[in-house]
Amino acid sequence: MESKILLENGTNELEVLEFKIDDHCYGINVAKIKEIITYQEVTPVPNAHPSIEGIFMPRDMMITAIDLRNCLQRGTSKPGGLFIVTNFNKLDIAFHVDSVIGIHRVSWADIIKPNATISTAEQSISTGIIKFEDRLIIILDFEKIVSDINPNTGLNMDQIKDIGPRTRTDVPIVLAEDSQLLNKLIVDALNKAGYSNVRHFENGKLAYDYIQELKKREKLEQVKCIITDVEMPIMDGHRLTKLIKSDDSTKDIPLIIFSSLVNEEMRRKGESLGADRQLSKPEIGNLVSVIDELVQISDE
Repeated sequence: MESKILLENGTNELEVLEFKIDDHCYGINVAKIKEIITYQEVTPVPNAHPSIEGIFMPRDMMITAIDLRNCLQRGTSKPGGLFIVTNFNKLDIAFHVDSVIGIHRVSWADIIKPNATISTAEQSISTGIIKFEDRLIIILDFEKIVSDINPNTGLNMDQIKDIGPRTRTDVPIVLAEDSQLLNKLIVDALNKAGYSNVRHFENGKLAYDYIQELKKREKLEQVKCIITDVEMPIMDGHRLTKLIKSDDSTKDIPLIIFSSLVNEEMRRKGESLGADRQLSKPEIGNLVSVIDELVQISDE
């Protein structure tokens, strides 16, 4: 129970499941995992992406199996090993791995950005590296892996087109999102929706420091809405939410958690920390509607 309490209170910690492919160590945020099951035979899907092994149906639920070894350009997995069954962006997906080592609690502050010390294939689909005892654990970017295989699972930019022409507004918005690609896509989407004054940062710490600087200068009116991802190095979105909502001078600023991890448990955490709204990453159209509502901007 201690683990749950600590992780629910915005302490900037996460639990990482360490697993292996060949002799290489990788990690995934435990919050994304539904269950771990032994490998079972899959049904191949005709004309599928090379990294898709096939589909299977445990308990009458169809799940797509992805070969992580193939995603990492290490060949093709053979039958055996384990499936890590995940849920994020409202998708149930199983990732085929060789073995599971265990769960480690770490601070987002201890996760360092990938650099040239890891392979190009790993660097393109990793969000950070943890030094644990005598080894490095590479945290993989599972959202990017899935969107690379099927781009339709990413931000639904068509929702922005459906909104139609919008009046430009200089309502100041602060965005914290560590993915360079998603950061740019969200800013572009907000610009298209008329929100042209977006200050964007690559983690919660940079966003928080900016807001604290405005507070010091008595210019908090320059932040009318905060949008934050959950999973970010240095400071995660739950920690940022806790700091903003526990400070009398900033607690009334509307804060939206916009994350791939808005499942039932994570929603409860966000609510307990004071988030005003929580949306799943594909819902970019809903994000605009919620901002409209929270900052009371009409479409006229």
